[in-house]
Formats: sequence, C-alpha cells, structure tokens
Amino acid sequence: MNLRVKPLDAILATAEKKALHRSLGAFQLTMLGIGAIIGTGIFVLTAEAAQKAGPGMILSFVIAGFVCAVAALCYSELSSMVPVSGSAYTYTYAVMGELLAWMVGWALVLEYAVAASAVSVGWSGYFVGQIRGWFGIELPLTLIAGPYAGGVINLPALIIALLVTWLLMIGTTESARVNAVLVCIKVAALTAFVVLAIPVMNMDNFHPFTPLGQTGVYGAAASIFFAYVGFDAVSTAAEETKNPQRNVPIGLIGSLAICTVFYMLVAAGVIGSPLGAQPVMGAAGEILSPGSVELAARCTVVAASMAEPVACSKEALAHVMRSMGHPNLGNLIGLAAFLALPSVILMMLFGQTRIFFVMARDGLLPEKLASIHPRWKTPHIVTAITGVAVALFAAFLPVGKLADISNSGTLFAFFMVAIAVMILRRTDPARRRPFRTPVVWLVGPLAMVGCIGLYISLPRDAMLVLPLWGGVGLLFYFLYGYRKSHVGRGHVEVHEEDVDAPPQPVPPVPEL
Repeated sequence: MNLRVKPLDAILATAEKKALHRSLGAFQLTMLGIGAIIGTGIFVLTAEAAQKAGPGMILSFVIAGFVCAVAALCYSELSSMVPVSGSAYTYTYAVMGELLAWMVGWALVLEYAVAASAVSVGWSGYFVGQIRGWFGIELPLTLIAGPYAGGVINLPALIIALLVTWLLMIGTTESARVNAVLVCIKVAALTAFVVLAIPVMNMDNFHPFTPLGQTGVYGAAASIFFAYVGFDAVSTAAEETKNPQRNVPIGLIGSLAICTVFYMLVAAGVIGSPLGAQPVMGAAGEILSPGSVELAARCTVVAASMAEPVACSKEALAHVMRSMGHPNLGNLIGLAAFLALPSVILMMLFGQTRIFFVMARDGLLPEKLASIHPRWKTPHIVTAITGVAVALFAAFLPVGKLADISNSGTLFAFFMVAIAVMILRRTDPARRRPFRTPVVWLVGPLAMVGCIGLYISLPRDAMLVLPLWGGVGLLFYFLYGYRKSHVGRGHVEVHEEDVDAPPQPVPPVPEL
C-alpha cells in the first residue's frame, strides 16, 4: 500500500487564489481567543474538577493551559500554510498520507460529536437550575438525568441537541453581533462571580490542597482541558493577521494566559466559598468517580443533611453564588450559561459535519453523505445523522464522561499536528510559512509529551474509547474507504470553495 498523500502544492495553489485581507493585530487576536475559550468548560466542568482534585484544581488549570499553548503554536504553523477546511485531517493527508489522515478524521468525531453531547448535558443542568431558581419548579429526576444518576433519560439535553441539529440543517446561522453580545454576557457573569467571591474567601477551605494527590490534579487537568478548547480560533486566523510571526504567538499565549488566570480566580472563588471544593467521599472514605452511580447516590445522602457540595452540582457557579447569599446573581450566572451554550452546540455540530463532509467528498465515506439539500444548501444527511447520535449520547451519559471521551480525540489530533509540523520542517523546509512555530524542536516534543500525559491521566474507560473507536475506524477504512478513495483512484480534487470554509478543529467563532 502506497502512502497516498494528497498533494500539498495543489491545496496551497487553491488557497492562494483567494488571499485573505490581513487586518487583525495582537489585541484583536487576544480578544478573539478569550471569547473563544471562556465558556463551556468553566461553567460545566468545575464540579468535575472539584471531585477529582479538590482545591488542587487550580494547578490543573495551569497544566491544561500549558499543554494548550504548545499545541496551539504547532497548530498555527499548519493552519497558516494550509488555510482550507478539514483541519488536522487535511494537514495529515498532505503530510503523512491517507491512512493516518483517516485516523485523525475518525478521532475528530470524538472531539466534535461527543463534545456537542457534553455541552448539551451541561446546558440541561443550567436549564433545570433556571426552572428551579426563577419559578420554583422541580422537574422529575427520571426526565432530567440518565441512568448514571438514578434517572431514565436526560430529556432537556436530548431536545436541545435535536433542536440545534434542525437549525443547522435548515441553514440558520448566527450573526457576529449576537455572538459578541453572548461573549460579553459570559465574561460579565464570570467577572461578577470573581469580584464577589474572592474578597470573602475562607482560606481554611484550601486545606488539604490535594486530597487525592497528584493523580487527582493530573486527572482534573485531563478533564478540564475541555475548558480550553477554542484556543485554536486564534491560529486559524493567521491568514488574516498583520505580521503573523509576531502577533499570532502574542494572541495565543496572551489569550491562554489571561483565561488561565481567570479560571484560577474562579476556581479560588469556588474553593473559598461556604461550600468549599473538597471531593465527596464514600461512606467508608473511598474515592468516588465523577459521573458514577455511586457518586450520585452519595450526593443524594449528603445533600439531605447539608448544602449540596460543589462536586454534586450540575450548575456549580450559580450554586456557589446562591450559597453566598446572592440567589438572584446565581440565577443570572445560570442564565448566562443557559443563553450561551446552545450556540456552542451549534458550532461543535457544524465542525463535525464539516469534517464528515470533506471526508465524504474525498471518497473515504459514502459520497451520499456529502449531498447538499437543494433548498437549504446544507449537507442535511450527514447533519441529521450526526445530530441524532449527539442527542442519544446526551440523553444517557454524564457530562464529565462525555468531556473525557471528547478530550481523548482532541489530544490525538493535536499530537498528530505536532508530528506533522516537525515532519514538514524536515521534508519541505523551503515551503512558505506565514507563521513559523518558534523553537519547533522544543515546542513540538513538548506538545506531544503534554498530549500523551493528559491522555494517560484520563479515566481508563475514556482512554480505551480511543483505540476501540480507532479499531472500528480502521475496519471501515479497509472495507470501504481504501477502495473508494479518490486519491487512491488517481482523482485529486481540490475545491476552491474550501478556502472560505472555517478551518477546524474549532470553528473560529468566539462562542466556545
């Protein structure tokens, strides 16, 4: 079997036909990155981090932010060289060949589709909190939680995923103005949280700082890596940046540094609140895994005799504000998440369908999936299939488990990007690079080691999903994709409309 590399020259020639106007400076890039990063993870996964690391989750945010920084620098070089749709899948196809490109594209399913499910579950928690906080209505557990938490089905998560899928199918798009407003709402809500929580911190709550040891800190870092996904919106804007060699790293590192500090302040506010952030232990002092039936049962027992712990809450930040005597502000923080998260689901679903669309057009998936609806002008078939799968995952699995599975696919894709950057430096050093990864022989290996480190810190079941999913993908590739591949059959097609498509793995819309 030959390597089946998709010609990079043809891709670049197409991209150069439509040069993008360079107008973004370092400040605009930093603001873009902040808007893209802050959101889903900090609203949804704070409870997960508290259960895994306790107060040590502050260190977890630093570790995850550092891995993101070195991975983003590698990603920036390739995104500036190959500004077309398909993301890490396209880059890998051009550098390391079809088989590895297929594996990356297949892994991106875990990043996008499963992430959309995770956000749907997170939105459900805030929806239930809003109904309770504003109207005093308690929805039945059987309809708002999956079997993992003693319920039957997470109906709000199922409904929001299907609703967003329908919107995406009929071609409804978001305006930049609406996104900007939502970003302001999120940042304002978190700022208010920090301003009110930090001055009244109880420092005694920081002890013990790492109740579950370093393993807990790294495990939390692997989970809350999800809170940083979106940083690569900066790298995908390299082609529109003035002096990208200077401004892209400033935007990347600046936005990640600011968000890391912001996250640490939010975490400190949670830890110092009356609820604290110590993990919930079993009746015999045993460690309970986030998203487990055992933890859900223990949370029910504990909440009956005292305030619900942070690790048990499905709307952690709003819950903390209410515990501090600010019920209305808690409700408003919940409202901010309630308003912002559906657009995140939309962009995650968009990213997934776009990857599938490109793979189908390359012949690696059935080309029927790339069909465009005559009236809606969207890839309706692949969107519907993806949306139904996302909704079913959201209906029955917990948010933390979904986020961990999503992170496994993301970490694999970023690992491959780091390898691709270094391979291209050796095999094609003269190629034009609008942005060059600084100290690539240090940054590249650091990104690879960081991705491996976070991956092995994931829960075992999340770790196993990646190779099992990869095995299914390989089976499908050799049964179908290998025979139907356009490149394998000598049909190299480079579509000019790809140049205008948002590069992946995260669409460059400031709403994650």
